[in-house]
Order: sequence, then structure tokens, then C-alpha cells
Amino acid sequence: MENYNQTSNDFILLGLFPSSRFGIFLFILIFLIFLIALFSNLFMILLIFLDTHLHIPMYFLLSQLSFIDLNYISTIVPKMAYNFLFADKSISFIGCGIQSFFFLTLGGAETLLLTFMAYDRYVAICFPLHYPIKISRKVCMLMITGSWVMGSINSCAHTTYAFRIPYCKSRAINHFFCDVPAMLTLACMDTRIYEYTVFMSTIFFLLLPFIGIACSYGRVLFAVYYMHSTKGRKKAYSTCSTHLTVVTFYYMPFAYTYLRPRSFRTPTEDKALAVFYTILTPMLNPVIYSLRNKEVIGALRRLIHRFCSVKLSTNIVA
Repeated sequence: MENYNQTSNDFILLGLFPSSRFGIFLFILIFLIFLIALFSNLFMILLIFLDTHLHIPMYFLLSQLSFIDLNYISTIVPKMAYNFLFADKSISFIGCGIQSFFFLTLGGAETLLLTFMAYDRYVAICFPLHYPIKISRKVCMLMITGSWVMGSINSCAHTTYAFRIPYCKSRAINHFFCDVPAMLTLACMDTRIYEYTVFMSTIFFLLLPFIGIACSYGRVLFAVYYMHSTKGRKKAYSTCSTHLTVVTFYYMPFAYTYLRPRSFRTPTEDKALAVFYTILTPMLNPVIYSLRNKEVIGALRRLIHRFCSVKLSTNIVA
């Protein structure tokens, strides 16, 4: 491997799967999770697009979340699967840069979008009469555009800097994707100042949004506590608790990884934590946010009914 590293600009991803039966089992499990995430997110996008009852800000934000998760997991898992199946752990310098750029863009956009979604629920429950004004179509578009723009700017800055650093050590990245902190361990220059900028970005894109989400749902739960309807209170508590659980699954491992100094981190721990925010969360989001929603289930029934009606009409004509 060392000879390869000295004569090539390619990086080597050491990967997640060990060379054993457990590695094969882990690969099959993660690939199944990938397929579930792929089809469930694609299904949510199409359902929201096809059903006019779901053409409201809340579901437009949900469709964007599904679009981000669809691309997010597709940025990581296919390359990881290819490397494992064909025993080829290399990734080109440009390929590594592209993967890193999309990972950071989509990750940054998702953290901000989840914050806006929490704000949307806060306004809907605490200020229902003001909801059409505060969360108008224009405001919704600004939220989505802002998430993508801020995520892209942050990603562009970090990717550009990280791939201008000279790497004179081993080219083996001890991770299953081109994660910038994992790459910094291979640099042959002092990166402490840059690591400080990573720390500040993590605060802005992870810690502050998580505090905002916790505050929004805290206000929602406080408002729900004074509801007269016991059924409505239980429903709101169930919704908020599941949403907070998924958000915690995404934000906490992400923040814990990026906020710690390099000396306190281990590659094995980083890879295990990365599974939560790169693979598990894109699968859980459509289930928790959408498929448990009665309006989404109603839209699915209408779509099935419409499909059956069209099929029946076609058979009658034939």
C-alpha cells in the first residue's frame, strides 16, 4: 500500500466493513437500509408532488428533506458498496473532492432545513391564526433557498481549503468516505487554525440549529400542555418526541465528532458515529416525519384509489 501511496494521487478509503463474515453481514444490512431509504424518500417526493392536498409549506419542506436525504445517502453508500464488492478501496483525488463537497453541502442544508421545519411546527401550533402569514409560500422558498445556499458556501470553503493542503503522509483515509477531519490526519502541515474554523462551522451548522429546534419543540410542548383535548395532547406529545429523537440521532453524533479535538478521537468511533448521520437518519426521516402522518396516509389511499379507478376504466373500455 505504501508504494501505491507514493506513486499515485488517489486516496484509499479503508472502509467500514471488516474482512470477515461479520463484514458481509454488515454490508448486506447497510445495503438494505440504503434501498429502504432510497425508495421511501423517492416515494415521499412523488406522493407530495402528485397529491394537491399536500401542496402546503409543511409538506413542501418535507419533500425537500426527502430530496436531500435521497442524495445524501447516495453520495456515501454506492461508493462504499463498490469498494467492498470489487475489493478496490481507491478513490481519485477529484472524486474525493466531489464526494466531500456534496456531503458537506447536503449535510449543512439538512441541518438548517430541520431547524426551519421545527419553526414551521412551532408557528402552526402556537400561532395557528398567523401561520398563513408567517409561513407563506414565499417564506417557505426563502427557507429552502437559504438552506441550500448556506450549505453550499460552507461546503465550498471547506472543500477548497482541504484539497489545497499538501498530503505527504499515507494516502489511506481511515473512514468509509472522504471526511475532512479524517483527511487532516494525513496532512504534512499544521492544520490547527483550519481545525478551529471547522469547530466554528460545527457550532453554526449543528449546535445553534439544535438549540433552536429544542427551543421550538419546548415551546410547542408547553403550549400543548394547556390543550383541553386529551387526544390532541397525546398526539402532539407523540409527534414532538419522535421528531426530537430523530433530530438527536442526526445532530448529536455529528456534533460530537466535529466538536472534539483530534487527540480525543479514534477512527473506529468516528466511523460508528458517522453511520448514524449518513445512513440511518436518511432512512428514519421519511418514516418518522411522513409515513406516520395521517395526511400522508390519506394521500396514499387517494393515490391508490385513483390508480385503481384508472385501471378499472381502462379495462371497461378494453
